[in-house]
Amino acid sequence: MGRDKALLPFRGTTLVEHLARAVQDAAGSVALIGEPGRYRSLGHPVYPDKFPGCGPLGGVYTALSVSTTDWNLIVACDMPGISADVLRTLLGGAAESGKRCIVATGTSGEVEPLCAVYHRGCLPVLARAIEEKRFKMKDLVAELDAMATLVDASALANVNTPAEWAEFEPKPK
Repeated sequence: MGRDKALLPFRGTTLVEHLARAVQDAAGSVALIGEPGRYRSLGHPVYPDKFPGCGPLGGVYTALSVSTTDWNLIVACDMPGISADVLRTLLGGAAESGKRCIVATGTSGEVEPLCAVYHRGCLPVLARAIEEKRFKMKDLVAELDAMATLVDASALANVNTPAEWAEFEPKPK
């Protein structure tokens, strides 16, 4: 992308604030994983990644390790289509599922491990994966025997390039 995706301007705020509002509405609280100096001004607790260089896995591990709740909603900062309704769908059956992970999937059937609900009981599996340098999140959710939950596929689109961002960026009137 060439710049911090989380701070892209989106619908009168930043992309990260848009996502934080959806998480707040669905789960009741928000914490950010990233560089505290960069995100502290956003008004949410910010925790530095305990395992930088391990990709999203390090961030998920960090989030679960600082959380005080058993179930934790994890959302990547580059999904402009996310809504509180989609996130509530994921949270809805988590405790009753008997699973340690509930992961969003669109109509393609491909899971999105960074739009998911993880139980803190996943921490030992995450720690082992980090130790063994197995950083692929899709492999990890398979190892966790995650339950896939169908959501609106447009909510799962992420932006990684300026061209992808142009599809979501508000157009001048």
